Amino acid sequence: MKITLAETAGFCFGVKRAVDTVYKLIDEGKKVCTLGPIIHNPQLVADLESKGVRVVEDVREVKDGEILVIRSHGVPESVMNEAEGLSVQTVDATCPFVAKIHKIVKEAATKGQPVLIAGDEKHKEVIGIIGHCDGEVHVFEDELSLENLFKENPNLLKEEVCVVSQTTFNEKIWENCEKILKKYCTNPSIFGTICNATSMRQTESAELSLKNDAMVIIGGRHSSNTKKLYDVCKNNCGKTLHIETADELSADFFSGVDSVGVVAGASTPAAIIKEVIKTMTEILNPVEEQAEVTEVVQKSFEEMTDEEAFEASLDSLNSDKKVKGVVVQVTPSEILVDYSRGLTGYVSADEYSYDRNIDLTKEVKVGDELNLIIMRTDDMEGTAMLSKRRYDAIAGWDKIIEAKENNEILTGTVSEVVKGGVVAVTNGIRVFIPASQATLSRNDSLEDLKDKEVNFRIIEINRRRRAIGSIRSVLREQRKEEMSKFWDEIAVGDKFTGTVKSLTGYGAFVDLGGVDGMVHISELSWQRIKNPSEVVLVGDTIEVFVKAVDKDKRKISLGYKKDDENPWTIFNNTYKVEDVVKVTIVSMTTYGAFARIIPGIDGLIHISQIANKHIAKPQDELTVGQEVEAKIIAIDDEKKRVSLSIRALLEPEVKEEAEATAENEVVATASEEEVVVADSVAEETAE
Repeated sequence: MKITLAETAGFCFGVKRAVDTVYKLIDEGKKVCTLGPIIHNPQLVADLESKGVRVVEDVREVKDGEILVIRSHGVPESVMNEAEGLSVQTVDATCPFVAKIHKIVKEAATKGQPVLIAGDEKHKEVIGIIGHCDGEVHVFEDELSLENLFKENPNLLKEEVCVVSQTTFNEKIWENCEKILKKYCTNPSIFGTICNATSMRQTESAELSLKNDAMVIIGGRHSSNTKKLYDVCKNNCGKTLHIETADELSADFFSGVDSVGVVAGASTPAAIIKEVIKTMTEILNPVEEQAEVTEVVQKSFEEMTDEEAFEASLDSLNSDKKVKGVVVQVTPSEILVDYSRGLTGYVSADEYSYDRNIDLTKEVKVGDELNLIIMRTDDMEGTAMLSKRRYDAIAGWDKIIEAKENNEILTGTVSEVVKGGVVAVTNGIRVFIPASQATLSRNDSLEDLKDKEVNFRIIEINRRRRAIGSIRSVLREQRKEEMSKFWDEIAVGDKFTGTVKSLTGYGAFVDLGGVDGMVHISELSWQRIKNPSEVVLVGDTIEVFVKAVDKDKRKISLGYKKDDENPWTIFNNTYKVEDVVKVTIVSMTTYGAFARIIPGIDGLIHISQIANKHIAKPQDELTVGQEVEAKIIAIDDEKKRVSLSIRALLEPEVKEEAEATAENEVVATASEEEVVVADSVAEETAE
């Protein structure tokens, strides 16, 4: 299955400018509202709303302290006048192409020319254009409505009409309308105001729809230019689908399809296009991640970058534009230099470095010599605007090409986090690194890379001299080398600081830095536990040591219990024979009672050592949970057993000799079976 993405897919210049304007105001901490949705894309509008941006339909809805952004469609002149009268602070993000139409129709109306507008009279852009006409104005939507317009208004045939079009008007219909205008009108002033981006989209959409079995159109339901793209494709390809997001895709649509073309409206964010391509690829032809999204990411980067003069500087700079300047004065934001042409030159902070926080006074000093590029000169003033970073870029670009050819690892600093990835600067060159190639894991934050030095490879250089890099490929190699070294060197007894990654009923898995080891539940505590969560939780940082390692199967068994926490060690360091201790009765048998001395250590009080008289069973004198004092009468280090006596602390009773003798005989002749059982239970308790 072949998927072809239109090169012109995504934000056009005007939409990008408007959207960037709003995001910049948000970043500056301003309260923002837009006059109508900033673009016809509900997902992006929702994102802005989540950041506090309000959508208003009237200037009077603007609250104190808010900045009103005029969207790319533009507004009638009366709206701007009203905003000024109400002292509403505005930022005009009207698309320059739309603003040009405003100027055309306003001049025509001033001359008394009737204005004809090709477009949808209900569309905000057309409403805005009408609002700049003080005289006669008419709107037509296609060839038929244009001919009807002339029939209903025959006076127009004698007038020198001014004709413009909505920037997103259908190009084919416009061509037909031009023929009609030239046929009926005398000297019409016809202005081709369909946006170049719109024209290119429609042309490319038509070509793709003729070559593919199916077409997918991405864009908002209310987007005029997206609807027109759908119409263009639908005329050529019967299997055409209009979607807003990837969630609307289904495998059924692609049944029996060998090739798919994908186009997107001018108000469709790159992230949505990327997700659609990724989803389609997974449905139709699963491949590795980079192959899925490279084309879209590349395109989004081209749209995001605002380096108007960069490509020109690489293509057209010659030796006459390269100069050496000597620093004569430095301020935090500007450098003044003398250079060989006898002119005074200025280097702004932006043209010195990509670092927006740079303090030039800390970078250069008077007398330093700099290699510079002349950007423009003012012969009247005898000054020139110079650039160091563009000079560096020329040399840096050669390094980029060489690095790509040799698969060399470059080092750069992440200067900014942008939509779809990050930008790293190396040797004065901006390299875009897609989100999918920026970190080792998708869950890692891109923000953590800001201002960090990173290593990366150049994986692509496109025709517009834009470099795309990958941090992930370098990290994966490093991880592979580290893992190889890890398994070569790991040995029993090695200690690690790890993070608990997951828990199971039989133990805890610990991340040792890319490799997992397991601590069995029996190794988590000296005491008996039912679940690992009684000792550790996911996310805990713990100290462990290697108990066993199988390098062939890549398995590691870890220990967590510390020797100094061993209850028997603690007991031996604290108590000795003849010590009197306070104990708690924890269980009883026919031959005695077990008492808790410290957590993990229980001692046996034989039935003969419970009282200073003969008793039939331990329950006659003791109950579980009862606290009593007892004397340590024996410690068996080998078998880890402790014998206790309550009787040793009691006053002896006056007894008949025969009774005493009989009692001693009972104790001395305890059955062999009883002793074995006692030893077995005592051993189990100690363990």
